[in-house]
Amino acid sequence: MRWTEGNGSASFSDPREPTGSRRRFLGDFASGLGGVATAWLLLRDGALARDRANDPATGYVRHPARVRRVIQIFAAGGVSHVDTFDPKPELARRNGQELTGKGKIDPFFGQPGRLLASPFPFRQRGESGLWVSDLLPHIAECADDLCCIRSMVAKSSNHTPATFQMNTGFTMNGFPCLGAWLSYGLGTENEDLPAFVVLPDPRGLPAGGSIHWTSGFLPASHQGVAFRTTGGDVIPDLATPAEVPAARRTASMRFLEGMNRSYLDLHPGDSVLAARLRSYELAARMQVTVPDAAGIDGESSATRKLYGLDAPVTEAFGRACLLARRLVERGVRFVQIWNGGAFGSPRINWDAHEDLVVNHTQQAAVMDRPVAGLLKDLKSRGLFEDTLVLWNTEFGRSPITQGIGGKGRDHHQLAHTCWMAGAGVKAGTAYGSTDEVGYHVVENPVSVYDFHATVLHLLGIDHTQLTYYHNGINRRLTDVHGSVVRGVLA
Repeated sequence: MRWTEGNGSASFSDPREPTGSRRRFLGDFASGLGGVATAWLLLRDGALARDRANDPATGYVRHPARVRRVIQIFAAGGVSHVDTFDPKPELARRNGQELTGKGKIDPFFGQPGRLLASPFPFRQRGESGLWVSDLLPHIAECADDLCCIRSMVAKSSNHTPATFQMNTGFTMNGFPCLGAWLSYGLGTENEDLPAFVVLPDPRGLPAGGSIHWTSGFLPASHQGVAFRTTGGDVIPDLATPAEVPAARRTASMRFLEGMNRSYLDLHPGDSVLAARLRSYELAARMQVTVPDAAGIDGESSATRKLYGLDAPVTEAFGRACLLARRLVERGVRFVQIWNGGAFGSPRINWDAHEDLVVNHTQQAAVMDRPVAGLLKDLKSRGLFEDTLVLWNTEFGRSPITQGIGGKGRDHHQLAHTCWMAGAGVKAGTAYGSTDEVGYHVVENPVSVYDFHATVLHLLGIDHTQLTYYHNGINRRLTDVHGSVVRGVLA
């Protein structure tokens, strides 16, 4: 064997082999620049890569993943579990009576009332017989795909800390959210789109605003990229204005890049600036990819109807759900869809203090049909096989009224319901249970730490090993807690 050079390439070849032989070609290709380029592409796409999670340099250990991508629907405001997915016949029998035998009754606003029967009848749905109330008739059609966790427990009955915990594992702000951890741990499947995209409710942001999709102490490049859901371009100012010549735009970008990189050389380790540089690079690529990804108007009339784009009450949220499907289809790792904002009169979230029937009926009308459409669409396209859909709320609502004679329910952190659907979970099942009126968890309590550990497990990640060193501590999404909930795994 000898080293040969020519035509700008170099390779090992055996001079005894004829120039056009198969062996000579394969040898030259494997050791030449063409082979190097091909190997890099295969490594990038994972075809030849060691599982990056099994690489000690990444800091966590991995097992075979069931899930490649996640869509999380966050129903902000506190959805009542006893009016949606956790039937309690005892509430009907004891309607109007005082709640006793549960210790001190201390609701968030300090106004204990009387037991309130659910105004929404429950029925067993599908072949599984999973109980879902009439409040959500479209999601009820998907009962055989749901794995309801009826034994969720939150640490706070205050909206913002509880929402922080459901997103980050902590009731304080400043910690990375689930989407940021996944971006950090798994990276992106599509270099031309963000790994983590957020679709806020077009009616308004949740309490705390954009801090809920922060990267916290992780490098800033892992924060969520919020797409606009109120109409128009999903990313404002992404496209170059028509009056700016392409050459001038290119020159200005090169000048800015040079300034930024000079600054970065003088300030190594500045993750915020490094993230800004990557954001400019990503934005340039997104000028091509985002119009295609956001091209909802090109969907068939049947698909648009499935998501509720044919009705004013569901059109805006339906567009967000349809956009989520288009994004994961194109390689976005984690999409978070918000259902509910912080402010508004009447309320634009599930915070049913004043009147449960009015509030939950209005919110369900917005959410129910689009979410069911998303589940059905993912199944029809084969995406359900490696996509995990999460439906979360920050806490439940009390089985008693807020105040004597009240029509609403107060915050309740002692029990609530979340569900999973898609890859790796037991479909058509309910896990855990609450007492006869839905006040306490009595079987298989699931903390937010456990929930996050289970999501990471489905993505092939050991939650105890996915860490980031910060302020002298190896931080992780699950803090120092959490166990995988094996009972929900298929």
